[in-house]
Amino acid sequence: MNQLNSIQSHPTVALYARVSTDQQASGLETQIRALEVYCEQNGISDYELFCDENQSGAKASRPALNKLMEVVREKKIKKVIVFAFSRFARSTTHLLNALNEFKSHGTEFVSITEKIETNSPMGVAMFTILAALSAMERELIAQRVRAGIAHARAKGKVIGRKKTRPSELIRALLKQKMTYREIAKIAGCSHGAISAEKREMLKEAKDKSPPPDPEKPSLKLI
Repeated sequence: MNQLNSIQSHPTVALYARVSTDQQASGLETQIRALEVYCEQNGISDYELFCDENQSGAKASRPALNKLMEVVREKKIKKVIVFAFSRFARSTTHLLNALNEFKSHGTEFVSITEKIETNSPMGVAMFTILAALSAMERELIAQRVRAGIAHARAKGKVIGRKKTRPSELIRALLKQKMTYREIAKIAGCSHGAISAEKREMLKEAKDKSPPPDPEKPSLKLI
């Protein structure tokens, strides 16, 4: 859809609308009409409309949204108005990151469905809530990833890149006190591979060492 009310001097207000599929044209028109009504009611006549069609809200990168953010970064936009949070972002983290960027560029954000304006007391409270939700969202993702890795390892799956260095040969040569150059030549590997194997050796040795006996008194030097 073409941008509306585009004039020579760049508008200071941006309207954003989005639908997930091209079959939702009526939904896009509904959003645009609601945004225009909001502008009429609030005396806003100088604005530019950014529309994303057939774009999922889960995608942080969208053609019209990217253009909108570019103008915001150029400090040409004073206010961004959306129909609803869900039309702008589906992820709490994405929404919070965008709001923080708007704030850093002095741009106000308005959602007409939720009746939220970031420069209002409710908007300030919303920032705090979103930050907490975003932290929780990241932790839940991390927990799911860790649980998935643990489950895969329990089933015998190898996680990450398969080691290609000859570990046993490298360890045997390290125990012979050979230099990295000598080991690399014999084992046909890089110095980085030798260093990585040495770190693993030291870690394994540390893990196997018995913990200190709390009952055994320590000797003090006088």
